[in-house]
Amino acid sequence: MNTKIKTEKAPAAIGPYSQAVSLGNLVFTSGQIPLNPETGMLVGDNITQQTHRVCKNLEAVLTASGSSLKNAVKTVCFLADMSDFAAFNEVYAQYFTEKPARSCVAVKELPKGALVEVEVIAEKE
Repeated sequence: MNTKIKTEKAPAAIGPYSQAVSLGNLVFTSGQIPLNPETGMLVGDNITQQTHRVCKNLEAVLTASGSSLKNAVKTVCFLADMSDFAAFNEVYAQYFTEKPARSCVAVKELPKGALVEVEVIAEKE
């Protein structure tokens, strides 16, 4: 049986989905874009600022699920522009210190004009 995860410390879903779902010992987050949890507005105008916000949002969702960024086993990262790859990696490495498996792709467009979106699969603590 799965459990839907919801926290006010991360942005509310902007569609018909959950912030995360836990199943057994795993947590599957929905993709997070750089939205301020209080206002629902996009944060930052560059990849560095937006990646920090995305990681903080993911941290809040994982904490609410009984997990953490250090327990991430896989991430999927979407960039609006692959030329942001190096700057994205610089911030990403500050949060995902255990170096989970990862995919990172460029996409044509992200919701609300975001520059980055990240989703995580993590083990519960």
